[in-house]
Amino acid sequence: MRGPQDIYFEDVWFSYNGSFVLRQASFSVPTREFLVIIGPNGGGKTTLLKLMLGLYSPQKGKIILFGEYTPREASHLLGYVPQNTNINLDFPVRVIDVVLMGRLRGLKFLYTKEDRRAAEEALEIMGMDKYANARMRELSQGQRQRVLIARALVSQPRILLLDEPTASVDVEAQRILYDRLRELNEKITIVLVSHDMTVISSYATAVACVNGTVYYHGSKEITSEMLQMAYGSCPVELVAHGIPHRVLAKHDGDRDA
Repeated sequence: MRGPQDIYFEDVWFSYNGSFVLRQASFSVPTREFLVIIGPNGGGKTTLLKLMLGLYSPQKGKIILFGEYTPREASHLLGYVPQNTNINLDFPVRVIDVVLMGRLRGLKFLYTKEDRRAAEEALEIMGMDKYANARMRELSQGQRQRVLIARALVSQPRILLLDEPTASVDVEAQRILYDRLRELNEKITIVLVSHDMTVISSYATAVACVNGTVYYHGSKEITSEMLQMAYGSCPVELVAHGIPHRVLAKHDGDRDA
């Protein structure tokens, strides 16, 4: 064990309509890890997040959060930014109102002064406090993503889970967003699904390759064996943002140019 474990999977199996998407998933995520999840489309990455969130229940195995809770019991300690947020930009909703949605629990319909203070603080953390009264449609895609992360943060979670948060976001906006996540990672655990290898080389502390099962690696280095298991192929040079990055261990006989 590597200290306190925020997430623990033991022999977890999950299927849709009898077809298994995840098999024998066993791994643990220590407190304040920055875990990046990679893998092919359909390999089970989003399913893995939803199991962590308690939105799905495994057919076999167990999932324990913070050493004692099921995911559903710990739902109030989790923040989630889904891949598809489906915000209607024609609806004249303000930034502060979107963030306040993260304070809704059960049958609660009215916001308190504490709720509003928490929403303002979450926006400040994401560098969006000056846009509190702006309409969502007035923001760039990158700014909207930061607002949605603020909505996930407003409940003061111990784990923040994000499913491809920089899809359709420009390079500079991605850098700003990931820098904010790195700052957050000093206090909370980050679990992020991404196809961007630059995220791993610059921000990750661990990597999980997901393709039918989970291959967990407790550092940001992606080995050739991991990619072989996860993707069935083994590239050596990967390009991110137009810049080649060597993020794999060298093969036997591989030489620098």
